[in-house]
Order: sequence, then C-alpha cells, then structure tokens
Amino acid sequence: MIEDQLPEAALSPKLSHMAVLAAQYATAENSVAHGGHVRTIAAGHYTVAGLSRQVRLGDFVAHRSSTGVHLGEVVRVEPDLTYVCPIEPGEPIGIQDTVIRRGAFRISPDNSWCGRTINSLGEPIDGLGPLTKGLDARSISNTAPPSMTRKRVETGFKTGVRAIDIFSPLCLGQRLGIFAGSGVGKSTLLSMLARADAFDKVVIALVGERGREVREFIEDTLGSHLQKSVAVVATSDESPMLRKMAPLSAITIAEHFRDQGENVLLIVDSVTRFAHAIREVATASGEPPIARGYPASVFTELPRLLERAGPGPEGTGTITAIISILVDGDNHNDPIADSTRGILDGHIVLQRSLAEEGRYPPIDPLASVSRLARKAWTPDQEKLASRLKALVHRYEETRDLRLIGGYRQGSDPDLDIAVRQVPIIYDILKQTPGELPSEDAFTDLATALKNGSAAAVPVRGR
Repeated sequence: MIEDQLPEAALSPKLSHMAVLAAQYATAENSVAHGGHVRTIAAGHYTVAGLSRQVRLGDFVAHRSSTGVHLGEVVRVEPDLTYVCPIEPGEPIGIQDTVIRRGAFRISPDNSWCGRTINSLGEPIDGLGPLTKGLDARSISNTAPPSMTRKRVETGFKTGVRAIDIFSPLCLGQRLGIFAGSGVGKSTLLSMLARADAFDKVVIALVGERGREVREFIEDTLGSHLQKSVAVVATSDESPMLRKMAPLSAITIAEHFRDQGENVLLIVDSVTRFAHAIREVATASGEPPIARGYPASVFTELPRLLERAGPGPEGTGTITAIISILVDGDNHNDPIADSTRGILDGHIVLQRSLAEEGRYPPIDPLASVSRLARKAWTPDQEKLASRLKALVHRYEETRDLRLIGGYRQGSDPDLDIAVRQVPIIYDILKQTPGELPSEDAFTDLATALKNGSAAAVPVRGR
C-alpha cells in the first residue's frame, strides 16, 4: 500500500487522499527523468527547474519534501523556471526537493455525496466517513458548453422571497448576483433562497467564510434540504489556493448532477473572496495589477467560472447560479462588481439604508434587475410589477418634499396612491429567515393591498 510507504506527516486528514495520488507520481520509476527540483523559495510560491517543457498553466505538481508529498499549482512558466503556488499553507520546502508533474486536478463526484460537507480537494470534513468515488473523474478547470449547443432558458420558478418573485423573478438556468456591502444581509438572503423547492440538487460553495458560521449555515439553513445538498467549504484561514479551488470544485459537482438531467442550484458565497484568492496567488507569482490592485487573471477567471453555470446541452439539466458579490465600501462600481454585473443574467442590490430601517431582506426593488423576468412573469404580472415600480419611484423621489410638508393630498393622484399603498408594499416585502417561503407572492401582495395592511397576510412559521 502506498499509504504505508508515506511518512505520517504526509497523511494529514486534509490532504491524505491527495498525498497518496501525489506519491504515485513521485515514486514512479521515471520520476527523475520527468521531474524537476526546487530552485528558489519565496513567500507564497517556489520555483522549479527542469519542468518548463512538461507543464502548462494550471497543472498540478507533486512536491516531495522531508515530511512527505504535497501538491502545488503551476502559476507561471518561463524557459528555465516554473513558478508553483503550494496548496498547503506553511508547507516545508527545501532547495533541490523533487517536483513531479501531476496534470490537471480532478475530482470524481458521486450521487452519494449529497448530505456531505467537503473541502476544496473533494475530501470529507464532516466526520461522516470517506466519500464514494464516482466513475467519471472531472477536471475542476473544465470549460463551459458551446453556446449554440445549450438549451434556451424558458421556465420560471418561485424562490419564496416576495421581493424577488414580484420585482425580479428568476428562471431555471439563470445566473443571478447579489450585490451588497459587508454586514448587510447577503448570507441571510442566500439562506432563504437555498430553501427553494424547484431544484433536485443544491451545491453550496462557502469561500473565505468565518469558520464558526459554516456549521450554522449548513445545519440551520438547509434543514430538510440537507439530504439533497453538497457543501464545499474553504474558510478564511485556509490558503489562497484552497479558496480559489472551492468554487471550481463546487461547479464541477453541479455539472455532474446537471449532466444527469437534474436542475441544480449553485450558491457561491462569495465570488469576491474567490477574486481575492486569485489576486493573492497572481501577486505572489509576480503578475502586475491593472485595476485597483487586481491583476488581469482575475478578470479572465471570473467569466470562465460563471459561464459554466446556466442551461446545459440538450438532454441535460440546468445550473441556476446565485452568486454573492461583496462590494468594497458599498461602492457598487468597484472592479469585481462591475465585471460580474456584465456577465450575470441579473442582479439583486441590497442597500445598507434599508437594513438600517429594519426592512429585511433589504432589497432595493428599483435597482434590482432580472434580465429574464419576462420569461417568468405572466403578461398581467409584468404590467403590475411595472406599475408597482412606478409607484415606489414616485414615493421615493418625493420623500424630501413630504418631509418638509410640501405635499398636499389631491394635487397629484399618482402620488396619493403611492402614499397610501407603498408603505403596505414595503411591509409585505419584509421576510425573516424563520418564515416559510411564500407560496404566491402576488397573492400575498393583493391580499395586503385589498385589506389595507400587510398584517392581513398570514405568516407561516418554520
């Protein structure tokens, strides 16, 4: 057994499986002929001589050190040197250590992974025993299906969140971004969306999350949906390589379920931390920044990740992606937010001012857009939503006028309606994570407006 030949330090719970795979390459008879050796060591990366002709960007290598075998990713290739970013933080690296090419990193998803929590390397971290390997080993760096082979997005679904179902409804196969500053309620809204009943499978990538929140999110949020869910976790204290790999592993698992004809919900929280991880890796390898500290590779990797979601080829299912974007300093035009907004099929904007008023989820219905809304609305619902937005806009643009007493009832019929009805609309849009999802948001709204109060709508507890 290869495990018996490895030092004990090489068989850590986090990387035991990968250490075995790496050792298979490191102990091959022709390992010296097809390998290289460490030339220089720096913070965040090391260089290897003798591998430049054998590797490509994104390949993984197996590094044999005094404590065992470890993995790293090729991040830069020069004629005489290869730059490698190690997977493990604090990996012991010595000059002249042997390094062997491993190739693309692959995982083997299986249906039995549902209900499990794994790390970026496809290894269990929930203490429930080993995972069953699937028959199909998939590279986590796969490309998106060709655009002309994909199905069209046609079918809407209900999220159960009234503010979204009324103003920005979604379709199966859509990619939606949730944009907000820190502490505004992105994760809370994601937890509400994860309970939607329209999906066969749910895959969640928690990237750079606080360690204490992982178990709460998985156990409290998913509830009865846990048995059809897979969670991929890379906490904030893990290496940038693991944080970078978490969304890639998650979407690879989602593709496995999609190819079986299932409708999959993919949640990534957050893509901004994915971009931060890419920035750390790229900066360590010497790539220069081009936009507010972000190197060009960030804006290459974002569309490669996001385009993999969406409808699959004919005969397969869909991946509906809900991505959270952390906007720096509440600036919704920062480079990551601006780039992802142009790739996604819609965006939900959470406003800090609404959260401070106690309106949760703090969704701004005027700033939020679903580019596929017309496929989810009926013609009557589209007209009603347009009318509601006009009332909300009229109500908000006259707020200062009303505060100074400049509003006179009867002088503007539309404003009179807005003053009567918009507060009721705001009340009906309020939802807490403890409530069950709304079965029909438009019916709830009609009931509230008819009775003149949102209190007339029954609240169903969990």
